[in-house]
Amino acid sequence: MALQQFRIVFNAVKTHFQQVERKAGVGGAQVWALSVIRERPGIGVGELAAALNVRQPTASIIVRNLSQQGFAQALREGPDRRSVQLHITAEGRKVLRRAPGPFSGVLPEALQALDPAALDLLNRGLSQLISLLDADVSAAKTPLSNLGPQN
Repeated sequence: MALQQFRIVFNAVKTHFQQVERKAGVGGAQVWALSVIRERPGIGVGELAAALNVRQPTASIIVRNLSQQGFAQALREGPDRRSVQLHITAEGRKVLRRAPGPFSGVLPEALQALDPAALDLLNRGLSQLISLLDADVSAAKTPLSNLGPQN
């Protein structure tokens, strides 16, 4: 039963990412990053990484891809020219208008909607499962849209 439920969850996440890519033309992590940049103009890469709950190098790669596609700009403004401030472009806004929500993905949205007791129970059970799998905990900062085979 638990295995079947994991399959249902993974398929729901995969289906959402496929819909995002088909409608928006970019991956789910990029759409989420664009939505954060739109909501927080001038955000830095480190802050973006924290908002997306990914490592800073991962956020830097996302920003580079968004910039190369013309969806975001990384500007050096203000007194500290070493850091960049991120801004969404008109093309980036078009991407967000095409993208189905939620921008953060269906799993983070669903987890946020769980009642605190259910979420605590789920966290404890998943912690035990991770321990039994002897899984690499550094994968916690890998965007779900980057997991598994890319179609």
